[in-house]
Amino acid sequence: MWEQGFVLAVLLAIITCLLVTRIKPSFIFAGAAFIAFIAGLIELDSIASNFTNSSLLTLVLLILASSALEKTLLISWVSRNISQGSLGSVVAKLGVSTALLSSFTNNTAVVVSLIGAIKRNQQHAPSRLLIPLSYAAILGGTLTLIGTSTNLIINSFVEDAGLPSLSFFSPTVIGLAVLVGGVLILIPLSYLLPSYDEQSQEELPYFLEAKVEPGSPLVGRSISENNLRDLRKLFLAEVIRDGQSMPSVDPNFVLKARDRLLFCGDVESVATLQEIQGLTLFGQHHLNGQNLLEVVVSSSASFCDTTLKSSRFRDRFDAVVVAIRRGHERLEGGLGNINLTAGDTLVVVPGKRFESERAKHRREFLLINDLDSSAKLDANKSALVLFGFAAVIGAALLDLIPIIKGLAVYLLAVIAFGVVQLSELRRRFPVDIVVIVGSALSIAQLMISTGLSERMGAMFIEAFNGWGVYGAIVATYLLTLVLTELVTNNAAAALSFPIGYSMAVGYGVDPMPFIMAVLFGASASFISPYGYQTNLLVYSVGNYKLKDYLRIGVPISLVYSVLVLTLIPVFFPY
Repeated sequence: MWEQGFVLAVLLAIITCLLVTRIKPSFIFAGAAFIAFIAGLIELDSIASNFTNSSLLTLVLLILASSALEKTLLISWVSRNISQGSLGSVVAKLGVSTALLSSFTNNTAVVVSLIGAIKRNQQHAPSRLLIPLSYAAILGGTLTLIGTSTNLIINSFVEDAGLPSLSFFSPTVIGLAVLVGGVLILIPLSYLLPSYDEQSQEELPYFLEAKVEPGSPLVGRSISENNLRDLRKLFLAEVIRDGQSMPSVDPNFVLKARDRLLFCGDVESVATLQEIQGLTLFGQHHLNGQNLLEVVVSSSASFCDTTLKSSRFRDRFDAVVVAIRRGHERLEGGLGNINLTAGDTLVVVPGKRFESERAKHRREFLLINDLDSSAKLDANKSALVLFGFAAVIGAALLDLIPIIKGLAVYLLAVIAFGVVQLSELRRRFPVDIVVIVGSALSIAQLMISTGLSERMGAMFIEAFNGWGVYGAIVATYLLTLVLTELVTNNAAAALSFPIGYSMAVGYGVDPMPFIMAVLFGASASFISPYGYQTNLLVYSVGNYKLKDYLRIGVPISLVYSVLVLTLIPVFFPY
């Protein structure tokens, strides 16, 4: 009996800490698991097995593999397509494309990839698209077992309870219904979002260069016709034609082949210029998926007071400069003709020799920072990366090879072919998710093994006496939904699953409707920016306030909940 009281106290402590403190959830769950271990309620080998759970390892591999998918031209294609049309049509296209991407790769990774594309879209304020992006990713995550970390975590609880593993398409039918309903209501609601569209040239000091290619669709059209005056956070500062500089370009200026265009922009501008058809970014022939670096020129640098061309920068350092910043000074002339000085900040695309000799460059550079941005892969590598990932998913669906083995081989292949670097994977490794899931599995085991979940399930059954099994399913769903909004989706799944499972056992019915109630309830985070990772990702980027989530999230949550609770008994009868 004391074990149940102890575990209940631990649960209450977890919920209290998640609600009223700023301690990271990973620390809270790890601390709870450690206390349970010290108290002798769980053995070390059980904890170790939870941290090597197959669903958790699959989740980790998916997140790491997504770092290669983000560099493909698929993201650029999505970016181009969501930049055209009215706000409603853009939200519809964004919703469907984001949901489909989220269904086959982790939805958090999809949002990370598309935030840049949303910020680069030239027609609509990012604040009108970022919440729809997050909600579409949440809806898409419910389409398949691998669409969101929560689904895989719940599957690990299912396996741990001795039940058959969920199939890849277990949640798909209900997921499609909530996706259609969600996108249809998102379209009119998106017009209620604020239009924050701050752009200031003072904040965009990087200097970039691009050349108009022969045969480019830009040739023979004016600056304004090509929308080069309307680029967000990217300003056309100068045009160089036949060696002659034209610093004040009229909007009616007609472009010719081989014109060199000089822009002021931020780091994201590297990707923006790569996505404009007919433009070739300075150094683009050497860009193929590498992570961008930011370096600051030292006063002792051997190339001070020389240009990139005369110093043979690329040959010496095996790195290509794609942007230069000198405080807020307006630079002039082509990128290769600027005299570099101490304190200049360069955005470079590193080769293998630069990376291996990074420590030797301390005399040349004061600081070498890894940037979150990366260059896009070329068409051939993009196709191979996408085909490889599709092959892994296809092989798993056909039961030819387990998805965990396929992803492991895929990850080794993208590393071997230089698509991603080990340093990128180290930064991307989801330590917090691993700690939360491994610890949450241990807590869930304790709830079941001590009989606490059975006792709590009996209390719920008694409380909903007269409502029957369906009332218990509704209660399980609402409990999970409330916990998701108050704490986090992964924590909600960990706390709700044992209770839902125990109620199914108490009623003597198939546990699948209860499992689905937890699965969809844990993804029902639309009202708070804190309950789901994707909501938190867009919160600061879009300059949102809590009322923005309430205004859009409450109607979405109602539609989502009605659909889920109506369809669960239909497709998962008890």
